[in-house]
Amino acid sequence: MLLHAPSPALTLNGPAPDLADLADLTGLTRRVAADVRAGIHEVHVDPDHRWYKRLHGNDFVDVWLISWATEQAAELHDHAGSLGALTVVTGRLTEEFWSVPDTGLRTRTLHAGRSVGFGPGHVHEVSNPSADPAVSVHAYSPPLTAMSYYDVTGGRLRRVRSELTEPGSTQGVG
Repeated sequence: MLLHAPSPALTLNGPAPDLADLADLTGLTRRVAADVRAGIHEVHVDPDHRWYKRLHGNDFVDVWLISWATEQAAELHDHAGSLGALTVVTGRLTEEFWSVPDTGLRTRTLHAGRSVGFGPGHVHEVSNPSADPAVSVHAYSPPLTAMSYYDVTGGRLRRVRSELTEPGSTQGVG
């Protein structure tokens, strides 16, 4: 399902920013989300697999557009040493995240327009439990180089695997 008109490549005005704090990164996802709502970027919804599109990537930041059909999810994971932010463009997403110190998984619903930022090592699962598709913009600084995946067993967070990511890879984005 196509949601918007074809999109040009994302360009950031001026030299590539060094997005060293969550406020900058979250602001970037909000600006890109506004462009998506304005129809500047093409969005597809695939009922079988999460759809991704890398809108921008350099040595400092990666920006991704993701669509989520009903019951699609990104399993419990972290983004290694990268800061991250996401803004929900349309629909709603559920985020389950590991609360520090080890108090267990907490859940929050992220409605359209909501943004969240998270530091290195933030462990979460993002999903769309709704019957309606959702669209979100994600940014990572520095760009993702590795991700770890987790399980919760006996009330404890347990890493089950770690994977290196290729520059521009959609592996694990979410």
